[in-house]
Amino acid sequence: MGMEDNRYKVLMIDDDEVIAQTTAEYFNMFDIKTAYVTSYDDAVAFLEANLVSLLLLDINLGDRSGFDLCRKVREQYDMPILFISARTSDDDVLIALNIGGDDYIKKPYTLNVLLAKVKAILGRYEKSLESASGVPAGPLSDVYELAGDITLDTNTHKLMVSGSAVSLKAMEYKMLLYLVSNRGRVVTKDELLKNVWDDEFVGEGTLAVHIRHLREKIEKDPKNPSVIKTIWGVGYIIEG
Repeated sequence: MGMEDNRYKVLMIDDDEVIAQTTAEYFNMFDIKTAYVTSYDDAVAFLEANLVSLLLLDINLGDRSGFDLCRKVREQYDMPILFISARTSDDDVLIALNIGGDDYIKKPYTLNVLLAKVKAILGRYEKSLESASGVPAGPLSDVYELAGDITLDTNTHKLMVSGSAVSLKAMEYKMLLYLVSNRGRVVTKDELLKNVWDDEFVGEGTLAVHIRHLREKIEKDPKNPSVIKTIWGVGYIIEG
């Protein structure tokens, strides 16, 4: 079996086989190679045997939780995870984003909107992988110093904090690079949503969660940040 045979763009994980199969078939029609599984254990086994670029994950997986699966996946993998659920409480949305989900889609969803969203996220993820895999980043390559012992290398996408490498998810890297490229001025929330996410589906809550994750990785005291500062009601700034 060639390497290409076990590369998938999307894995759909939903205990409702009809929904899972319908979504996978629709995506495959548009050349987004998609497989589906209907249980926690099958998902774990599939990820061990195949390369997957993006997960669509239901919160209710029979006797197991999609939240548990997300935590397990995040121990090993960096691909985007989109939660899909009929549960619409803000608590569920926040849990999903806090444990490493990249977005939250409420059921019922229309397949063409879901496909558009998945294509946009896949495009960004694969582009970030290309630049992280040593493809030259061009003459703008640089090492930015965020603070005395914090640097961001645009060649390797490495964040160094006090001499240790800190791993960033693709979106965290993009956000941090945008903020540090615009250091010394306030970057508004709208600007971040437009230029970093390029996605009208994402709201301020998602933005705030990603900012918090970044702070947890770089700030000595994330609750009292000294690197990425909030300008209340406006946005964020890394001071020059």
